[in-house]
Amino acid sequence: MPEPVKKPISAFARKPKTQEAEEGSSVIFEAETEKPDAKVKWQCNSKDIASDSKYIIAADGNKHSLTIKVITKEDASVYAVIAGGSKVKFELKVVSQPAEAPADGKPEEAPSHPAVAPVQEETPAPAQAEDAHPPDTRQDLTGLFTEKPQSGEVTVGENITFVAKVNAESLLKKPTVKWFKGKWMDLASKSGKHLQLKETYDRNTKVYTFEMHIIAAKANFAGGYRCEVSSKDKFDSCNFDLTVHEACAPEGLDIRAAFRRTSTDGNDDSGELDFSTLLKKRDSFLKPSNRTVQVHTETDVDVWNILSQAPPTEYEKIAFQYGITDLRGMLKRLKKMKKEEKKSEAFLKKLDPAYQVSKGHKIKLAVEVANSDIEVKWLKNGQEIQPTGSKYIFESVGNMRYLTINHCSLADDAAYTCKVGEEKCTTELFVKEPPILVVKNLEDQMVMKGERVELECEVSEEGANVKWEKDGVELTRDESFKYRFKKDGCKHVLIINEATKEDCGHYKVKTNGGESVAEVLVQEKELEVYQSIADLTVKAKDQAVFKCEVSDENVRGTWYKNGVEVKPDARVNITHIGRIHKLTIDDVKPEDEGDYTFVPDGYAYNLSAKLNFLEVKIDYVPRQDPPKIHLDCMGRTAESTIVVVAGNKLRLDVPITGDPAPTVIWTKGEKVVTEGDGRVHVETTKGHCVFTIECAERQDEGIYSVVVRNPAGEDTADIHVKVVDVPDPPMAPTILSVGEDSCVVQWEPPLFDGGQPIIGYVLERKKLKSYRWMRLNFDPYPETTYEAKRMIEGVPYEMRIYAVNSIGMSRHSPASQPFVPIAPTSEPLGLCVDNVSDTSITLKWRRPERIGSADLEGYGIEYCKEGTDEWIPAMEGLTERTSTVIKGLTTGDKLQFRVRAYNMAGPSAPATLAQPVTIREIMQRPKIWLPRNLRQTLIKKVGDIMNIVIPFQGKPRPKVTWSKDGEPLDPTLASVRNSEVDTIFFIRKTERKHSGKYELQVQIENVEDKAAVTLQVVDLPGPPEALKIVDTWGFNVALEWKPPKDNGNCEITGYTIQKADKKTMEWYTVHDQYRRTHCVVSDLIMGNEYVFRVFSINLVGLSPEPYCTKDSVYIQKTGIIYKPPNYKDHDFTEAPKFTRPLVDRSVIAGYNATLSCAVRGIPKPKVTWYKNKMDISNEAKYRMISKQGVLTLEIRKPCPFDGGVYTCKAVNDSGEDTVECKLEVRPQITREDKKEPKKEKIQEAN
Repeated sequence: MPEPVKKPISAFARKPKTQEAEEGSSVIFEAETEKPDAKVKWQCNSKDIASDSKYIIAADGNKHSLTIKVITKEDASVYAVIAGGSKVKFELKVVSQPAEAPADGKPEEAPSHPAVAPVQEETPAPAQAEDAHPPDTRQDLTGLFTEKPQSGEVTVGENITFVAKVNAESLLKKPTVKWFKGKWMDLASKSGKHLQLKETYDRNTKVYTFEMHIIAAKANFAGGYRCEVSSKDKFDSCNFDLTVHEACAPEGLDIRAAFRRTSTDGNDDSGELDFSTLLKKRDSFLKPSNRTVQVHTETDVDVWNILSQAPPTEYEKIAFQYGITDLRGMLKRLKKMKKEEKKSEAFLKKLDPAYQVSKGHKIKLAVEVANSDIEVKWLKNGQEIQPTGSKYIFESVGNMRYLTINHCSLADDAAYTCKVGEEKCTTELFVKEPPILVVKNLEDQMVMKGERVELECEVSEEGANVKWEKDGVELTRDESFKYRFKKDGCKHVLIINEATKEDCGHYKVKTNGGESVAEVLVQEKELEVYQSIADLTVKAKDQAVFKCEVSDENVRGTWYKNGVEVKPDARVNITHIGRIHKLTIDDVKPEDEGDYTFVPDGYAYNLSAKLNFLEVKIDYVPRQDPPKIHLDCMGRTAESTIVVVAGNKLRLDVPITGDPAPTVIWTKGEKVVTEGDGRVHVETTKGHCVFTIECAERQDEGIYSVVVRNPAGEDTADIHVKVVDVPDPPMAPTILSVGEDSCVVQWEPPLFDGGQPIIGYVLERKKLKSYRWMRLNFDPYPETTYEAKRMIEGVPYEMRIYAVNSIGMSRHSPASQPFVPIAPTSEPLGLCVDNVSDTSITLKWRRPERIGSADLEGYGIEYCKEGTDEWIPAMEGLTERTSTVIKGLTTGDKLQFRVRAYNMAGPSAPATLAQPVTIREIMQRPKIWLPRNLRQTLIKKVGDIMNIVIPFQGKPRPKVTWSKDGEPLDPTLASVRNSEVDTIFFIRKTERKHSGKYELQVQIENVEDKAAVTLQVVDLPGPPEALKIVDTWGFNVALEWKPPKDNGNCEITGYTIQKADKKTMEWYTVHDQYRRTHCVVSDLIMGNEYVFRVFSINLVGLSPEPYCTKDSVYIQKTGIIYKPPNYKDHDFTEAPKFTRPLVDRSVIAGYNATLSCAVRGIPKPKVTWYKNKMDISNEAKYRMISKQGVLTLEIRKPCPFDGGVYTCKAVNDSGEDTVECKLEVRPQITREDKKEPKKEKIQEAN
């Protein structure tokens, strides 16, 4: 079955076009939608339009129109039509009515048309752009402008101002405004003599006013301009034009002035001819009436720059192209310009203008200097780079000087300068961030109409920007807040409130390094009936209550009696409480009898029951008529068949007659049907007998007989009842085959078709770890084999089937066995020969670059003899390792080998050796690869396990010998285990006797290699010796001792000295890790008696036992009072002084910039930062850091408006000091900006 067709991107089949109309006339814009019931909204300048005397909005099916009457100049604007998620913009251009001819019959001069025509050619209508690209609804999301800049005209040399106003009441942060000329030229970097940008803010009205002043306008200022305003997630823009008129000269232009020479001494014959005046004004000579500079005027071309870079053979062609006739004067000027070019004396080759490197990589900057002995300095943003650590590496090779920057980060994005004496060359380094990857993909979802949809994905980096698309159209926050975007760390969520049928489609999330797609399906809700209304038989003046219960408590409904809506009154009451709907009729009358129906709003089915009025009459006239069953009166035969759907109510209403009233008996087969079962109701009224079965089931199918009797006779009729139902569920489907993004599934029809033929099947799939099933087809599929596509490779899926007949859909089948859409892997990488012997070969390779989503089952190895095409398996089955040894080969054969990777999809492309291999062993010298940690003394504690592995090489297998201190190794001292490539030296429990020098010898015939390992086994030291009290004075005691006899086979690192009062004998540490063998114990308490002890410390720890003093010391009480001397406090205060000033910087917009300086002063000075003499301490854009006297101002992602003079001021009680610098913010240069000048040159050449 073919895949479902995607919905069209645009909701419009025909879109309105830009039109031009005269003042006072009318204009009609027409649009045609894809769907006839689509809701269409018209807008003017982002504001909705309603029908009135000015505008007429009409709709006929899928055709919509907007009529604008009595057009005025104010109606010239941008209009839009919106349907669903599509928006089309178009323009209305208003032209003035042509003036009537004067009385003398001479028509007035019409304005020059060539000045107007290029406007239409240069600026295409927005509706035309809509045909080629999805609609850009971003500009009309909010309508931030309260006043937009208008197009204007100015004469050369005069001034003009464009004003834009933005209301900031609803904005979370200050709006940002950018002015552009053309498509890309940012005017913030062009501020100067002729262009000034200003910004003001009114706190009362909360309105920002942005002004662009053009001073002394020039002819090349003409063209199209654009103003953009943005604030967080809101955006708006406006286009306007500037027309520049030439100043009208009182007299005709003197063409001779164009041929005057440029002399400085006043002599007309000296100097050079300057034809620039003639080149600029040549059009005016040819067309005197053309006084308007056209909108598409291009900037002047610097012809001398083109000539200076062109070869001499092209001079004549360029001069002819740009209208230069004095070739001799041109050559003189070029010769003079080339003489003025100064050649660098210090550099033979300078740095390139810019470099780019990925984040985390390294880059090498190189220059070539003229003097090979000269020293160079490298600077970063004007600050000299110091050679510290491994971040920067300086190299000098001959005349080349290199700067290597390792592990580049965003902080390395800066301007770098190489300085030689007074000469220097500069470059810009741009650090490119790594791409953002989608770690967790979106999941397909199927929801009911009105439910909330959340599509969640996870990216590789927090705070990353992602873009959401629906069927190829970018999603934004529209006016109804249909879509919401949520960020939570690495998680990004798209939320759709109250999903509708229009929200079905494929949703995509994009990053700069990946994307993920999911499909959303929206289904109508199905209403379930929990309790249906039942037939009622009531007497006069009784109460009748019809009651039903449905699944949705929000669903309302309407009650009908015999097809007429029931209105509540004094006797009739209609209630709706939760899921229960009631119709209550008080004081029942005969006219209340009839069929009552409840119809839920929005659903195409109803619930019905009958109200029977029971009237008691006494007939005193005895009559006897035989009973009669009148089935023919209802258009049925006596043996008619009635079909009922399982679960519905079966109601058999049989008209009967007879007097006296006959008795009615219902039978099915030989069994009399009674009301014993709660589902069966038998009721007899005058003229009717009613047989009802609630919720019919399959076993209710059969032949029902009704027998009516009275004393005058009896009558019988048979009614055939057939119960039809939905089919049984099919058996579990079977997956026949899988592909990269598809599978073929097959199933068997259900055992029972429900009494109706099977129309088709509905298939669903889901990811194994998901709970959401997604429907693959909405129309029943008639076959029992289906190819499901558009699955994600490597993700496990399950399938299940529904059977469909005319009654409905069966329950789902059991899920299929999980399966994975997969494709074969790529070929293994780096296949090479690791070893060759006389009868075997060892091959090594790396895993394939692309494994795919299925697990790698293993690798298959094959070989082929040279000169044949037969590939022979080298081993049975597959190997999971990336190396193998193939044995049993014939010596001298030349064999070709190949390796293929296998997964569930089969083998990959083979990886083959570059050339055949001859099976013959290669001799290799013995070599010991002693690990780095074994090249120094190996220290182990007593009782530790020693296990060292030393690899070696050599072919054939070398002989390995161990010795200790020049003697053969005793097997009882240590264990040795050797292999072909290494040797293992093992001691289960080390002792002091194991210390020594061990030597390893590897020998093949008369060639050998040796390596030595020194082992030192250490233990706890013994206690110190000869501890004695040397002297006692005041509160101090001097102790002295000797080092221990046993140092534990390692150096004594210190001693621990402890004291104890003889009264308590509690020990307290006085000195720890004390390295000398004598010390003074101070701060002893007067009147107490003390003893002392000392522990030895080495690499292992404290000695097990201390050495204690034999005698104790008593601290005598003395009357000496210590009088401390008086010292005059020194005055350390110092006024602030900057030890390192700020340096002027030039940075690129969008990259963080820092300004640094250093200050000292006591007490610590208070630091304040200023921009253009305005305090910026409380601005969130800036971050001030002060650490150890180093002051740093960080400007986060500066824009051109952040350029200016920055001042740092330090103040304390002793004085103050300031330092300042100038910051220039340059705009980013995109590829389109670089290509634009080339396009202009090509156009001029044509």
